[in-house]
Amino acid sequence: MPQIFKFGSYWVYFWANENSPREPVHIHLSEGRPIANGTKVWITKNGKCSLANNNSKIPEKVLNKLLRLIEPRSFEIITKWKEMFGEVSYYC
Repeated sequence: MPQIFKFGSYWVYFWANENSPREPVHIHLSEGRPIANGTKVWITKNGKCSLANNNSKIPEKVLNKLLRLIEPRSFEIITKWKEMFGEVSYYC
């Protein structure tokens, strides 16, 4: 899976086999390595993070810190999403 970046042992990545029709721009988070059912975070039009689920069971304190680190890099995520999938839509 395409890794966008890492924070310590946590991967931030896209899942390359996205559904059709494609879901709005989002990332997955997991510790150690990408997994199929990792924590999902929507990236909103204004660059904020909106938690879709925490399937990776990342502790709340760690998850909140990760989201604060991801938001300033939302433009990078959106750019990489467009490069990979050819289009961008938003959850909200």
